[in-house]
Amino acid sequence: MEIRVGRVVVHYVEHGSGRPVLVLHGAGVDHRETEACFEPALDGLVGLRRIYPDLPGMGLSTASGTLRSADDVLDTLLHFADEVTGGTPYLLVGHSAGAYYAQAMAARGQERVAGLALVCPLLPGLRDVPEHRVVAGSGEIGDDVFRSYFVVQTPEMLERYERYVAPAAELVDQAALERIGERWALTPGHAPAYAGPTAVVAGRLDSTVGYAAAVDLLGHYPHASLAVVDDAGHALPHERPALLRALLADWLARVERVERFT
Repeated sequence: MEIRVGRVVVHYVEHGSGRPVLVLHGAGVDHRETEACFEPALDGLVGLRRIYPDLPGMGLSTASGTLRSADDVLDTLLHFADEVTGGTPYLLVGHSAGAYYAQAMAARGQERVAGLALVCPLLPGLRDVPEHRVVAGSGEIGDDVFRSYFVVQTPEMLERYERYVAPAAELVDQAALERIGERWALTPGHAPAYAGPTAVVAGRLDSTVGYAAAVDLLGHYPHASLAVVDDAGHALPHERPALLRALLADWLARVERVERFT
Protein backbone atom coordinates (compact mmCIF):
# COMPACT_ATOMS: atom_id res chain seq x y z
CA MET A 1 0.00 0.00 0.00
CA GLU A 2 1.09 3.57 -0.57
CA ILE A 3 0.26 7.06 0.64
CA ARG A 4 1.56 10.19 -1.03
CA VAL A 5 2.84 12.89 1.33
CA GLY A 6 3.76 15.90 -0.75
CA ARG A 7 6.34 14.65 -3.24
CA VAL A 8 7.15 11.57 -1.16
CA VAL A 9 5.44 8.22 -1.68
CA VAL A 10 5.41 6.20 1.56
CA HIS A 11 5.04 2.46 1.10
CA TYR A 12 3.72 0.38 4.00
CA VAL A 13 2.16 -2.95 4.95
CA GLU A 14 -0.38 -3.57 7.67
CA HIS A 15 -1.97 -6.43 9.57
CA GLY A 16 -5.05 -6.70 11.75
CA SER A 17 -7.70 -4.16 12.63
CA GLY A 18 -8.48 -1.80 15.47
CA ARG A 19 -6.25 0.75 17.14
CA PRO A 20 -3.32 1.73 14.89
CA VAL A 21 0.19 0.74 15.97
CA LEU A 22 2.84 2.52 13.89
CA VAL A 23 6.18 0.67 13.91
CA LEU A 24 9.27 2.47 12.54
CA HIS A 25 12.44 0.66 11.45
CA GLY A 26 16.03 1.85 11.63
CA ALA A 27 18.47 3.13 9.01
CA GLY A 28 19.54 1.06 6.02
CA VAL A 29 16.73 -1.50 6.26
CA ASP A 30 13.01 -1.48 5.49
CA HIS A 31 9.69 -2.60 6.96
CA ARG A 32 10.62 -6.28 6.64
CA GLU A 33 12.88 -6.15 9.69
CA THR A 34 10.39 -4.54 12.04
CA GLU A 35 7.60 -6.70 10.65
CA ALA A 36 9.63 -9.85 11.31
CA CYS A 37 10.54 -8.75 14.84
CA PHE A 38 7.39 -7.06 16.09
CA GLU A 39 4.65 -9.11 14.47
CA PRO A 40 5.42 -12.09 16.74
CA ALA A 41 5.17 -9.69 19.70
CA LEU A 42 1.93 -8.00 18.61
CA ASP A 43 0.14 -10.66 16.56
CA GLY A 44 -2.68 -12.33 18.44
CA LEU A 45 -3.44 -9.25 20.53
CA VAL A 46 -7.03 -8.32 19.77
CA GLY A 47 -7.83 -4.87 18.45
CA LEU A 48 -4.46 -3.79 17.05
CA ARG A 49 -3.86 -2.65 13.47
CA ARG A 50 -0.11 -2.97 12.98
CA ILE A 51 1.35 -0.61 10.38
CA TYR A 52 4.91 -0.99 9.09
CA PRO A 53 6.08 1.81 6.75
CA ASP A 54 9.30 2.02 4.79
CA LEU A 55 11.03 5.21 5.90
CA PRO A 56 11.79 7.70 3.11
CA GLY A 57 14.68 6.59 0.92
CA MET A 58 14.44 2.99 2.09
CA GLY A 59 12.46 0.02 0.90
CA LEU A 60 9.86 1.16 -1.63
CA SER A 61 9.38 4.65 -0.13
CA THR A 62 10.78 7.52 -2.17
CA ALA A 63 12.85 10.45 -0.93
CA SER A 64 12.44 13.42 -3.22
CA GLY A 65 14.86 16.30 -3.27
CA THR A 66 12.53 18.17 -0.94
CA LEU A 67 13.81 15.96 1.90
CA ARG A 68 17.06 17.58 2.95
CA SER A 69 17.16 16.99 6.69
CA ALA A 70 15.86 14.83 9.52
CA ASP A 71 13.30 17.57 10.21
CA ASP A 72 11.92 17.05 6.69
CA VAL A 73 11.65 13.31 7.28
CA LEU A 74 9.91 13.97 10.60
CA ASP A 75 7.33 16.19 8.92
CA THR A 76 6.71 13.47 6.34
CA LEU A 77 6.20 10.85 9.04
CA LEU A 78 3.82 13.08 10.98
CA HIS A 79 1.69 13.66 7.89
CA PHE A 80 1.84 9.95 7.05
CA ALA A 81 0.64 9.09 10.56
CA ASP A 82 -2.27 11.50 10.24
CA GLU A 83 -3.29 10.00 6.91
CA VAL A 84 -2.90 6.32 7.72
CA THR A 85 -4.58 6.52 11.14
CA GLY A 86 -7.43 8.80 10.05
CA GLY A 87 -6.70 11.17 12.91
CA THR A 88 -7.33 8.59 15.66
CA PRO A 89 -4.92 8.15 18.60
CA TYR A 90 -2.24 5.59 17.83
CA LEU A 91 0.53 3.63 19.48
CA LEU A 92 4.08 4.36 18.35
CA VAL A 93 7.03 1.94 18.32
CA GLY A 94 10.52 2.65 17.00
CA HIS A 95 13.74 0.68 16.67
CA SER A 96 17.11 2.45 16.37
CA ALA A 97 16.73 5.50 14.08
CA GLY A 98 13.00 4.77 14.01
CA ALA A 99 12.98 5.39 17.76
CA TYR A 100 14.74 8.72 17.19
CA TYR A 101 11.87 9.85 14.99
CA ALA A 102 9.27 8.27 17.27
CA GLN A 103 10.44 10.38 20.20
CA ALA A 104 9.97 13.58 18.21
CA MET A 105 6.60 12.46 16.85
CA ALA A 106 5.32 11.80 20.37
CA ALA A 107 6.58 15.18 21.60
CA ARG A 108 4.87 17.04 18.77
CA GLY A 109 1.60 15.11 18.90
CA GLN A 110 1.06 14.15 22.51
CA GLU A 111 -2.70 14.12 22.19
CA ARG A 112 -2.44 11.73 19.24
CA VAL A 113 0.07 9.21 20.67
CA ALA A 114 -1.47 6.84 23.20
CA GLY A 115 1.79 5.07 24.03
CA LEU A 116 5.47 5.17 23.06
CA ALA A 117 7.95 2.27 22.88
CA LEU A 118 11.62 2.87 22.10
CA VAL A 119 13.80 -0.15 21.34
CA CYS A 120 17.59 0.29 21.07
CA PRO A 121 16.98 3.99 20.42
CA LEU A 122 19.38 6.16 18.47
CA LEU A 123 19.79 9.31 20.55
CA PRO A 124 21.85 12.51 20.48
CA GLY A 125 24.83 12.47 22.79
CA LEU A 126 25.58 8.76 22.70
CA ARG A 127 28.15 7.77 25.31
CA ASP A 128 29.86 4.74 26.80
CA VAL A 129 29.15 2.58 23.74
CA PRO A 130 30.66 -0.85 24.45
CA GLU A 131 32.97 -2.79 22.17
CA HIS A 132 31.28 -5.42 20.05
CA ARG A 133 31.34 -8.86 21.67
CA VAL A 134 29.86 -12.16 20.50
CA VAL A 135 28.01 -14.10 23.19
CA ALA A 136 26.86 -17.11 21.14
CA GLY A 137 28.32 -18.73 18.06
CA SER A 138 31.78 -18.92 16.55
CA GLY A 139 31.82 -15.35 15.23
CA GLU A 140 32.92 -16.71 11.86
CA ILE A 141 29.64 -17.02 9.92
CA GLY A 142 27.87 -14.43 7.77
CA ASP A 143 29.20 -11.23 6.27
CA ASP A 144 30.85 -8.30 8.01
CA VAL A 145 27.55 -6.48 8.54
CA PHE A 146 25.98 -9.51 10.21
CA ARG A 147 29.02 -10.05 12.42
CA SER A 148 29.03 -6.40 13.54
CA TYR A 149 25.25 -6.26 14.12
CA PHE A 150 24.39 -9.45 15.98
CA VAL A 151 25.97 -10.60 19.24
CA VAL A 152 24.09 -13.89 18.99
CA GLN A 153 25.69 -15.32 15.84
CA THR A 154 23.90 -18.62 15.37
CA PRO A 155 22.64 -20.14 12.10
CA GLU A 156 19.10 -19.11 13.13
CA MET A 157 20.12 -15.46 13.50
CA LEU A 158 22.04 -15.59 10.22
CA GLU A 159 18.93 -16.88 8.47
CA ARG A 160 16.91 -14.00 9.90
CA TYR A 161 19.55 -11.51 8.81
CA GLU A 162 19.71 -12.88 5.27
CA ARG A 163 15.92 -12.97 4.98
CA TYR A 164 14.81 -9.74 6.68
CA VAL A 165 17.80 -7.38 6.87
CA ALA A 166 20.30 -7.86 4.04
CA PRO A 167 17.86 -7.60 1.08
CA ALA A 168 16.97 -4.02 2.03
CA ALA A 169 20.49 -2.78 1.28
CA GLU A 170 19.87 -2.96 -2.47
CA LEU A 171 16.83 -0.68 -2.15
CA VAL A 172 18.45 2.11 -0.14
CA ASP A 173 18.63 5.48 -1.88
CA GLN A 174 22.18 6.23 -0.74
CA ALA A 175 22.23 9.73 -2.23
CA ALA A 176 19.06 10.67 -0.35
CA LEU A 177 20.32 9.24 2.95
CA GLU A 178 23.61 11.07 2.58
CA ARG A 179 21.74 14.31 1.81
CA ILE A 180 19.49 13.90 4.86
CA GLY A 181 22.42 12.73 6.96
CA GLU A 182 24.21 16.02 6.51
CA ARG A 183 21.47 17.51 8.73
CA TRP A 184 20.53 14.45 10.74
CA ALA A 185 19.99 16.21 14.09
CA LEU A 186 16.36 17.13 14.69
CA THR A 187 15.66 20.72 15.68
CA PRO A 188 15.05 20.75 19.44
CA GLY A 189 11.41 21.33 20.26
CA HIS A 190 9.99 23.21 23.20
CA ALA A 191 7.12 20.85 23.98
CA PRO A 192 7.08 19.18 27.40
CA ALA A 193 8.24 15.59 27.67
CA TYR A 194 5.79 13.01 26.40
CA ALA A 195 3.68 12.05 29.40
CA GLY A 196 1.99 8.86 28.20
CA PRO A 197 2.95 5.25 28.95
CA THR A 198 6.48 4.72 27.67
CA ALA A 199 8.73 1.69 27.38
CA VAL A 200 12.49 1.92 26.79
CA VAL A 201 14.38 -1.26 25.90
CA ALA A 202 18.15 -1.38 25.36
CA GLY A 203 20.76 -4.07 24.78
CA ARG A 204 23.62 -4.02 27.27
CA LEU A 205 25.99 -5.13 24.49
CA ASP A 206 24.68 -2.69 21.87
CA SER A 207 27.86 -1.54 20.11
CA THR A 208 25.88 0.70 17.73
CA VAL A 209 24.15 3.10 20.14
CA GLY A 210 25.01 1.69 23.55
CA TYR A 211 22.60 1.64 26.46
CA ALA A 212 23.77 4.55 28.65
CA ALA A 213 21.86 7.23 26.73
CA ALA A 214 18.73 5.08 26.85
CA VAL A 215 19.04 4.86 30.63
CA ASP A 216 19.04 8.67 30.76
CA LEU A 217 15.55 8.65 29.22
CA LEU A 218 14.11 7.31 32.47
CA GLY A 219 14.43 10.78 33.96
CA HIS A 220 12.96 12.40 30.86
CA TYR A 221 9.73 10.46 30.59
CA PRO A 222 7.51 10.61 33.69
CA HIS A 223 5.77 7.29 32.95
CA ALA A 224 8.58 5.18 31.50
CA SER A 225 9.62 1.62 32.21
CA LEU A 226 13.24 0.75 31.41
CA ALA A 227 14.79 -2.61 30.56
CA VAL A 228 18.50 -3.07 29.85
CA VAL A 229 18.90 -6.59 28.53
CA ASP A 230 22.10 -8.56 29.06
CA ASP A 231 23.53 -10.68 26.23
CA ALA A 232 21.69 -8.61 23.63
CA GLY A 233 22.96 -6.03 21.18
CA HIS A 234 21.45 -3.68 18.61
CA ALA A 235 19.69 -6.68 17.07
CA LEU A 236 17.84 -7.26 20.36
CA PRO A 237 14.43 -7.62 18.64
CA HIS A 238 15.83 -10.63 16.76
CA GLU A 239 17.89 -12.02 19.62
CA ARG A 240 15.40 -11.81 22.50
CA PRO A 241 11.89 -12.15 20.97
CA ALA A 242 10.17 -13.69 23.99
CA LEU A 243 11.39 -10.96 26.32
CA LEU A 244 10.46 -8.25 23.80
CA ARG A 245 6.94 -9.67 23.61
CA ALA A 246 6.63 -9.64 27.41
CA LEU A 247 7.90 -6.06 27.68
CA LEU A 248 5.52 -4.83 24.98
CA ALA A 249 2.63 -6.69 26.59
CA ASP A 250 3.32 -4.88 29.87
CA TRP A 251 3.48 -1.56 28.00
CA LEU A 252 0.16 -2.22 26.26
CA ALA A 253 -1.43 -3.16 29.59
CA ARG A 254 -0.28 0.15 31.04
CA VAL A 255 -1.78 2.00 28.06
CA GLU A 256 -5.09 0.25 28.63
CA ARG A 257 -4.99 0.92 32.36
CA VAL A 258 -4.34 4.63 31.87
CA GLU A 259 -7.24 4.93 29.46
CA ARG A 260 -9.57 2.99 31.72
CA PHE A 261 -9.00 5.22 34.71
CA THR A 262 -8.72 8.64 33.07
